[in-house]
This record gives sequence, structure tokens and C-alpha cells, in this order.
Amino acid sequence: MQKQISNLDKLTLSNDFLFKHVMLRKRICKHILEELLHTEIADITYLEAEQTIDVYPDSHGIRLDVRIADTANTHYNLEMQVKNPVNRATGKFLLPKRTRYYQAMLDTDMLQKGQDYDELSPTYIIFFCLFDFFQDSQRIYTFKKRCLENMNIELADEAVIMFLNTLGTKGDVSPDIQSLFDYINSNTINSNFTREVADTIVEIKNDKKVRDAYMTYEMRMKDLRDEAHAEGLAEGKAQGLAEGKAKEKTATAKRLLSMGLSVEDIAKATSLSVEQVEAIKAE
Repeated sequence: MQKQISNLDKLTLSNDFLFKHVMLRKRICKHILEELLHTEIADITYLEAEQTIDVYPDSHGIRLDVRIADTANTHYNLEMQVKNPVNRATGKFLLPKRTRYYQAMLDTDMLQKGQDYDELSPTYIIFFCLFDFFQDSQRIYTFKKRCLENMNIELADEAVIMFLNTLGTKGDVSPDIQSLFDYINSNTINSNFTREVADTIVEIKNDKKVRDAYMTYEMRMKDLRDEAHAEGLAEGKAQGLAEGKAKEKTATAKRLLSMGLSVEDIAKATSLSVEQVEAIKAE
């Protein structure tokens, strides 16, 4: 228990758990959106209850971090992305298609609440990235759908995806957004806004409800890690057994080949295919 509390004390804004709770402070979250989008927002509403945000893993290991709607019915999804995830099997980066999945989640949720297609709200999916995914040093990468044959033609589906590169050096952002980037990168407080964020973090860490929620969150994370580890061991054991049996069959086939048995008879004796035995013979 003491270790879990200690871990909470060490968390910074780049941590998912803490990021969610800071974004639940309406004044801070609203100000970030206004500074990013260069617009005034009358008010914002959170679309998920706090207890839903506290412990969030699901079957895909993905849950929208912070979902918000403003008074103009524009919906926002804010995400903190510390690492650049890669599919180990394919070597492909996961972030682009993750945004596609998040967009689908937002739209599906709205449609399930009875909206028609033409009533879908404008959406912004905003990733705070501690790395430069596109490697062009832009502070902000904004994506909308456009026609490849004529880039002046925009598909007006009102869906926007923004990648905020906290390490970026190109493009203009407001002083408060740059100070927020600096704070995320190095905990540097260089503006009144980041002082407010830092003070809010201290307040959150001293909140008993949050500390209890973090303990629940940590235990859930540990359970998931243990389950994944157990599944990995089981898969590794099964794979090892399969590889062992395959090697044993190959060794048997080689011995039988050396004894002059036919390929067909060896295939029957070892449960290998004729093609596999011929390949062994060719070696």
C-alpha cells in the first residue's frame, strides 16, 4: 500500500491517471481547448462519470481518456501518449489506426444515443505526444480529410485529429500551450498557467478519493500484467512443445531416410507431409 501511494506522489502530468484527473478540472481543460483552437468556449461538459475514468482498461486495452462536449455540441477526446506503440508482429506503428478506432468509438456512442448520421457532432481527437511521430518538428499536426486529386476540396465530415508534439519547434502556438509543453517535458513552471496546473496536481495528489482510486487502478493494472504474463508463459510453453515435437519429427525422418525408407512411408510414420519429408531429404 505504501509503495502505491509513493508511486502516486511521483506521477507527472504525462501519466494517464494524473492527466485524466487534471483534465477533469474544467477551468484548465477549457483553457487548453480555447488556446489550441483559438476560439472561445462558453462551457464544457464531461461525458463520462469520474468513476468510469478512474479504472479504464477494457478488452482492447483502450478506453477514451477524457471525453468532453461544449455548448456548441462539439465533442472532444483528449489523450496522453507517452510512447509510440508498435505492433511486434508487423513492425507497424499503431497510432494512426488507433485514431481511426477512437473516431469510430465517438461516432458510435453518438449514434447509439439516437442521432442520425447528419446529426453527428463535430469532433476533435487530440493526442498529447511526448515524441514527434511524423518527424517534421511541427508543434501541432492537424488532419482533416481532403481530396487527393484536388487538395482544396475538403470532405466536410467535421472530424479533426490533432497530434500535439511537445518536442516541436515549428509552427505557432500560444504562450500557455508552449509552457504546457515545457511542463509536460520537464516539469518546468514558466507561466501562471503551468503554476496553476502544478498547484492542481498537488491538490489532486492530496485528495483521499484520488489516492484510493489510484490504489484500485494500480491493483487492476497489476492483475492485467499478471494475466498477460501468465498468457505469455502458456503461449511460450505451447510454442516450445510444438517446436520440440517438430524437431523430433525431423530427426526421426532423417534417421529413416538414412535407412533407405521411401518418402511416402516416412511421411506416414512421422505424420509429416510428403513435401516436408522431401524438403528434409533435399537438405
